[in-house]
Amino acid sequence: MSHRDYKAEYKKFHSSTKAKKDRAARNNANRNKKCPDGKEIHHKDGNPRNNAASNLVCRSIKSNRGKSGEGGRRKGVAHNYPGRRKSSTGNKTA
Repeated sequence: MSHRDYKAEYKKFHSSTKAKKDRAARNNANRNKKCPDGKEIHHKDGNPRNNAASNLVCRSIKSNRGKSGEGGRRKGVAHNYPGRRKSSTGNKTA
């Protein structure tokens, strides 16, 4: 069984300025809007920096993280929100 290399994962995915700002905005949304146990904040438009009340809803953790196939961020799905631009392959990139 292989083990996760958390240090490498942080360096590759979580240490960029964009990732830090997105995480800070998600944390702020979680502090300002309380959800009951078993639920978490979902950003309707997929933009973690858009913390407008009309963009935030409480969803089950399972559905918010895409495990049920009905929502959340899924590999290969473009999330269209301001600040993102298309790459030459047509996928959205930061």
